[in-house]
Amino acid sequence: MLSRLGALLQEAVGAREPSIDLLEAFVEHWKGITNYYIESTDENTPAKKTDIPWRLKQMLDILVYEEKQQAAAGEAGPCLEYLLQHKILETLCTLGKAEYPPGMRQQVLQFFSKVLAQVQHPLLHYLSVHRPVQKLLRLGGTVPGSLTEKEEVQFTTVLCSKIQQDPALLTYILEGKKTVGRKEASKEATALPREAAGVKDKEQPHSKAPDRGAGGARALSTQLPAETKETEGRTGESNLITSLIGLCKSKKGRVALKAQENLLLLVSVASQAAATYLVQSSPCCPAIVEHLCQLYQSLPSFLDPADIAALEGISWRLPSAPSDEASFPGKETLAAFLGWFDYCDHLITEAHTVVSDALAKSVAEKLFVETLQPHLLHVSEQSVLTSTALLTAMLRQLRSPALLREAVAFLLGTDQQPAAPEDSPHTLGGHLVRHCDHLSDEISIATLRLFEELLQKPHEQIIHSLILCHLEGRPYVARGSPEPESYEDTLDLEEDPYFTDGFLDSGFQPSMKPPPAPVTNPDGKTAVTEIVNSFLCLVPEEAKTSAFLEETGYDTYVHDAYGLFQECSSRVAPWGWPPAPTPLDPHEPERPFFEGHFLRMLFDRMSRILEQPYSLNLQVTSVLSRLALFPHPLIHEYLLDPYINLAPGCRSLFSVLVRVIGDLMQRIQRVPQFPGKLLLVRRQLMGQVPGEQLDHQTLLQGVVVLEEFCKELAAIAFVKFPPHGPHLRLSEPPEGHV
Repeated sequence: MLSRLGALLQEAVGAREPSIDLLEAFVEHWKGITNYYIESTDENTPAKKTDIPWRLKQMLDILVYEEKQQAAAGEAGPCLEYLLQHKILETLCTLGKAEYPPGMRQQVLQFFSKVLAQVQHPLLHYLSVHRPVQKLLRLGGTVPGSLTEKEEVQFTTVLCSKIQQDPALLTYILEGKKTVGRKEASKEATALPREAAGVKDKEQPHSKAPDRGAGGARALSTQLPAETKETEGRTGESNLITSLIGLCKSKKGRVALKAQENLLLLVSVASQAAATYLVQSSPCCPAIVEHLCQLYQSLPSFLDPADIAALEGISWRLPSAPSDEASFPGKETLAAFLGWFDYCDHLITEAHTVVSDALAKSVAEKLFVETLQPHLLHVSEQSVLTSTALLTAMLRQLRSPALLREAVAFLLGTDQQPAAPEDSPHTLGGHLVRHCDHLSDEISIATLRLFEELLQKPHEQIIHSLILCHLEGRPYVARGSPEPESYEDTLDLEEDPYFTDGFLDSGFQPSMKPPPAPVTNPDGKTAVTEIVNSFLCLVPEEAKTSAFLEETGYDTYVHDAYGLFQECSSRVAPWGWPPAPTPLDPHEPERPFFEGHFLRMLFDRMSRILEQPYSLNLQVTSVLSRLALFPHPLIHEYLLDPYINLAPGCRSLFSVLVRVIGDLMQRIQRVPQFPGKLLLVRRQLMGQVPGEQLDHQTLLQGVVVLEEFCKELAAIAFVKFPPHGPHLRLSEPPEGHV
């Protein structure tokens, strides 16, 4: 029995002796650091050439080793208690601020990072750790190009990692200087509420540690310059957030990228309370958006909209365009702005819902409304062009649902009621629709590109506000006459759209009428053939040139339309659109129909296709093609069905095209050698022959666009089979012509 007790005592003594040795070694190394400041007279020797880095490394190794030897998990060992009791981190922070010896701040940042990362005991709850951490954050991230950026970003990485492990730490770390001052004054416990009981006495010493280091530290405080002593009365705003934002602006790509990743980690914390604190009590959202607005304001006013449109592939991880070899003035600034916008969009996508919504609203308010909108509505043509191109580029990059929702509200408002013809624009979108029909062709083209980009976004309100709210109830269809059961019932000469509104008087001969339709097959193929042939035969033979050239056939359009329609159908599938139009009530009285300002503008532009520049015609037809792809029965009927019985005074896309053809037939008579000139212009547009100015060139180019547009509409109608109920079932593209 006695021998067993002796063995136990011997084991206990053997276990305690290394702890005592560790503590003495730890204190000895700390004394060596403090003695350097007491004894050294050379202020120019860099810190890395002294023994300070080695001693700090030894202190770190002792702390890590001691923790591994601790029998009771969660208990602070004597060395760690000494570190906390004698406020070693506070002293190191002061030395780092003084930058004495030169490079000391770098050594301090490295030591803090390694201690917080390698010591598993929760340290950030201690006032003697929390306070120097806050001070160290305020030392960095504020001066661009700092020599310690690499160490600063490593330090913030450790803090963000700790917050990810325990989101409750977020509020504690972000509380800032005012709270620290209050805690110091009140001498309250420094633990978080849920851990207060467990850490209440953490900073009280549990061992008789030597005081040699404490005296050294007191002596050291008398040696430091007065300006290095912290003034607790100040209320500094810099904290982890502002430090990260500052590092995100670094010219060093790796530093900026790591800081952005850290900030992303911070905003994606899962805790509701932490996310709410981040939004309500930190500068997170304002600081992020302020930098975005600053980048926008720094953009040069002479940016070419074509350069903006060509600069694709900007990512926050790589804020440059790898595929863009050509350089242009302002490219680097533009890439920086679009890269940070992409980063904001990514933050909103990945962040906690509370942070995501707040950040999206802040971007909308500060960038869209306060910064961008005045430029979009400016009297300066250059200002309108540049801002419109920038907004289009932002829409192209935008992916987050929350920011898309804010962008749609910014452009189109929240009112879902259809507009009247005489209504003046009451939303930004209304003003932009007017810009599509601007005196400046460049502004019209740029704004049409903006709407084309908008139509490709997965938000139902876009297509509803621009188109569907005006088509609901089918007021464009004449009431009182039963709807035909098959399309062959509509092919009487006097009712055919080709021969309405005095079209026969234009010189369009009945021999050019589409061939009579055969009996409709049960699968509806005949019906889609009728529609396709209606568009393919719309342009008269003497105005067609594609037959003389290769690779300009209808097949290519079918192939392209097939892929685009699948993509569009997939995008709108969650919206639950009906498969077919609601049947009309023949007894319901007719009500006035207005196609809406957007379609009216497009139809007006389309009616002038023979008078407008080639590039403008391409953009108008491109937007109309995008609209025609939507698999909504009302859009399909109104834009792609030539046989609808239009109400009096109404027009459809097909009726607009019919009028254009009538105008064309009259103009052809006034152009000598029309077929030859038309073929020459097409070859010029295809780059087969050198370009030269011809008489009637605008007209001839318009005819080429018209022919191609009719083939494109025919292809879209084909892939959206069956025409009475467009849905996601598609027939395979044909090998040849219909």
